[in-house]
Order: sequence, then C-alpha cells, then structure tokens
Amino acid sequence: MGAAKSSPITQYVLTEHALYEINRRNITPDIVRNVLAKPEQRFQVRAGRDVLQSRAAMGADNKIYLVRVFVDVDRVPAEVVTAYRTSKIEKYRRAAP
Repeated sequence: MGAAKSSPITQYVLTEHALYEINRRNITPDIVRNVLAKPEQRFQVRAGRDVLQSRAAMGADNKIYLVRVFVDVDRVPAEVVTAYRTSKIEKYRRAAP
C-alpha cells in the first residue's frame, strides 16, 4: 500500500484495546500523542486505516525504538487501534518516495 503525507492527527480517541496494549507494552500516552502529532512517516495499511511511525527514546537507557501507531482514519474522531515499539527500525522504515 502507498505512502501518505506525514500529516498529523490531532483529534483522536484511544480504544480500550489500544489503552490495554500501550500499557502492556510500556508505551506512554505522551509517546503516542507525539507520534500522531509529528509522525516521521505515515502509510495506508488498508482503506480507512493508517500507520504513523516515529523513532522515540524509551526506557531507563533511552534506547531508540520505532513506535508504530495504527489508526482508523475513516471516522471522526480518528480511533487509535493499537501501538507497538520495535527495535527493528530499518525493517519498518521506508525510503522517501
């Protein structure tokens, strides 16, 4: 699926599932908010769902992770479905078109 502009999402809600997963994965709501406000990259996963992603320093050692936030953008406000972090940054980052 194609890349979209890295435009921000400022109006959104966190679903119960997203809240559960970000808590379980030790991702703060502030990190999710920052990724949505200033995504480094944004891609359409399927019609109505985008993934926004940015690198973020996390943990006691400030290790850099790629935080990926999946958002249903076909509703108002947009709904954050889930988020996760990965150390495999190059696997998920895409070259600029």
